Amino acid sequence: MRPQKSLKIDLSKEYPCPCRRRGRLLPILLTDAFGCDRCQQIFVVDEKNQIIEQLSSNYPGKRAWRWTGYRWIAAGLGDSGLPFMLVMLLATIVIVLALALRSLPSIGMIWAAIAVGLIFSIVVLMSWLANRH
Repeated sequence: MRPQKSLKIDLSKEYPCPCRRRGRLLPILLTDAFGCDRCQQIFVVDEKNQIIEQLSSNYPGKRAWRWTGYRWIAAGLGDSGLPFMLVMLLATIVIVLALALRSLPSIGMIWAAIAVGLIFSIVVLMSWLANRH
């Protein structure tokens, strides 16, 4: 079985493109970056040479990958994505429950439980779509 441990990225080697367009990441001279010969994207290497981040992207967050020696794996949500999503989810649940408690107690709680379940499902689906690779 191949290891999933991330390895340091060698700035002088070529790698496959993590965007899955069968391109090759080629080192850009005098920089800590790579350019794809197929999709024309630029990827910057972090200070520890363990993660590459997509520099020019329409993606709302930074897409990042780790090199395992055989393939790229997604580095995750990063430092700002997950706390923001959790705060938004908590705020939405509090608002829905507050509005439900103002209506009739028995019917309101049923609708509040349904609304909370739907909102939670939508947030989980959005998170999965944003982080799949």
